[in-house]
Amino acid sequence: MKLRKLLVVLTALTLVLAACTSDDGDTTTTAAAADAADAGGEEMTSLLDEVIARGELKCGTRDALTGFAVLTEEGDHVGFDSDFCRVIAAAVLGDAEAVDHVDLETADRFTALQSGQVDVLSRNTTWTASRDGSEGATFLTVTYYDGQGMMVTADSGYAGIADMDGVIVCVAKGTTTEGNAAAEADRLGLDWEVRPFDDNDLIQEAFGAGQCDGWSADSSALTGIRADQPDGPDSVVILPDVFSKEPLAPLVLDGDTAWAQAVNWAILATITAEEWGITSANVDTFLDSDDSNIRKFLGASFEDSDGNETTLDAGLGLPTDFAYQVIKQVGNYGEIFDRHLAPLGLERGVNALWTDGGLLYSPPYR
Repeated sequence: MKLRKLLVVLTALTLVLAACTSDDGDTTTTAAAADAADAGGEEMTSLLDEVIARGELKCGTRDALTGFAVLTEEGDHVGFDSDFCRVIAAAVLGDAEAVDHVDLETADRFTALQSGQVDVLSRNTTWTASRDGSEGATFLTVTYYDGQGMMVTADSGYAGIADMDGVIVCVAKGTTTEGNAAAEADRLGLDWEVRPFDDNDLIQEAFGAGQCDGWSADSSALTGIRADQPDGPDSVVILPDVFSKEPLAPLVLDGDTAWAQAVNWAILATITAEEWGITSANVDTFLDSDDSNIRKFLGASFEDSDGNETTLDAGLGLPTDFAYQVIKQVGNYGEIFDRHLAPLGLERGVNALWTDGGLLYSPPYR
């Protein structure tokens, strides 16, 4: 960071000197140098500083995906993704409720991030190579490992997707779902018309009217949609086939390492806490743990090699007690999962801790 700042200053000084030695005394270059220096200074300011100064996190989410993010009649955002917005706010600002939940349509989510409308996206978005490379986005720790599935009516007679030939499959436009469905049909030699819709409400309308033989989406999303079916969850069936990898992760804008690290370690804190059995209910009892690593993690004091009491500041731009605030105010990963996804019938599976055969693994905080 210091090197880049130095380069900006040197560039500005070079332009200034060039302007001072020009024959015609033109001051345009001098003004341009000042603008460059100003622009460079702004570029080097992390969004982390801006969010702290603002006192509020702008978190891109959605308002109608049961289990992940729902806007209640009382005006509250409730769900797994919504809670990870709170996790970030608790870590950065010390207040899990200091969040402006910005509801975004699927087609608008990357534009909102790129334009600065939101600071972070926590909105069931799949991490892919093209999105990582083309959307100006940096994906962070995966919060939910998912896969694409298919939902059909209970009386369809389909036992699996291999039975579905000559059908219409409805999907959300602008998602990985559309391409995955077409690719799976090709792989199985099936004739599918993959019909995209702008949003789930339109798919629901078409599905209910019998215009879709199948509704394909992330399996977790289908589980939430099934729970909200007008004729009840038993009116539909989610087939057992899962035919893609859909790692869902929060994301931030490219080029701001300090902000990305802060958000990432906020997420990782929920995983680390579950590994150590630290919950929102018992976190205070761990502040004087015999394990100095736990005390460091929670921002409590510990004795260093010289016998002095100190706390660990990992240089992430976060308060030393950020993990404590995350766990105390929101909970560990398991608590968040059990609060929002377990009631839908979703099991931990690959979303279990690595110690339980899952994929969730956090680097050490030390």
